[in-house]
Amino acid sequence: MNGKLLTLKSANLLLAGYGALDQMGVEAKTLDIKKALMVTDQGILQSGIGEKVKAVLEANDVQVDLFDSVQSDPDIACCQACIDKAKSGVYDLIVGVGGGSPMDIAAITSVMCTNEGTIQDYFGVNLLKKPGIPTFLVATTSGTGAEVTPNAILTDTEAKLKKGIVSPFILPRAAVVDPMLTLSMPSRVTSFTGMDALTHAIESFTSMNATPLTDMYAREAIRLIGRSLRTAVARGDKLDARYDMSIGSLYAGISLANAGVGAVHALAYPLGGEFNVPHGIANGMLLPYVMEFNILGDIPKFAEVAALMGENVEGLSQVEQALCAVEAVKDLVDDIDMPKTLADIDIPKEALPRLAEASIDVTRLMNNNPRTVKTEDALQIFENAYGD
Repeated sequence: MNGKLLTLKSANLLLAGYGALDQMGVEAKTLDIKKALMVTDQGILQSGIGEKVKAVLEANDVQVDLFDSVQSDPDIACCQACIDKAKSGVYDLIVGVGGGSPMDIAAITSVMCTNEGTIQDYFGVNLLKKPGIPTFLVATTSGTGAEVTPNAILTDTEAKLKKGIVSPFILPRAAVVDPMLTLSMPSRVTSFTGMDALTHAIESFTSMNATPLTDMYAREAIRLIGRSLRTAVARGDKLDARYDMSIGSLYAGISLANAGVGAVHALAYPLGGEFNVPHGIANGMLLPYVMEFNILGDIPKFAEVAALMGENVEGLSQVEQALCAVEAVKDLVDDIDMPKTLADIDIPKEALPRLAEASIDVTRLMNNNPRTVKTEDALQIFENAYGD
């Protein structure tokens, strides 16, 4: 019998496009929300976005309290502080506003208000027993896809690793993706969040668990990001580029949530855990080298990536087309505002063997990779990404 069982997990409600933020207020009123905890960071407050979200909720009769201490790539202690704040009040909505960090903290806070035990008890897959307080997740970057994924990631500082809570209870009541909220995003943040989204799209497109449904989202994500990331970095006020990136990131997140990702993310986890490398930067640097390794695992898919990214592949063999996809990603990284190699961000070369060993332990992701990765393969990928 041909074909896979098709399933699709996502937020209960998607609000995407111009005006999505205002519609979120209407949804809050429809749900008769009275009091919300907004979870965000100082950058979002300084940009004025936090006040916009607060105003929309208050205009719909929702009282808003604030937790504004989310760190970039947050650790367990940061998340626990938010949980303590949430438990000290009586909230019927948690609103995460920002990139992946505030959205993940909001999601974990929601479920830890209804599930007993500690955060550490729930690192893993499907360990949560109960749904949390309803959440609205408001994306202000175009990259993480956290608004539509059942994964929330924290840094375990003791283990020097990033760890995930994976459960359908992480998914929000509403995912809000309004391109207007991304206009103030600096070019550097645009670049590495955009590469994060492209990594989600390419890895989920070529994952072992890809389906025709996830391929539909991943293809469109690759196309939108491939044509608009350069413009969004160079001219952040161009609405059409910001729209493409917002929708492309959303679609990549939906594909990721259902097909999963692979070795790029597995190798990125120890980089973030030990050296605090922002997730999007780690993904962007590793992506072309993992793709190069993975080509033999799914030549037709990687060949298609080249065409989706706008490469002229007419007359080339499938292998040559697949190699064009790798070069297309390298060219994109060259053109945008982000570091290119591990050496550029001062990762010590002697750390590469232990990073390779740590990445192999991320079996949830490595098992989804289109080609089996051994420790020596992971080390070679890190060495290729290191540069001269």
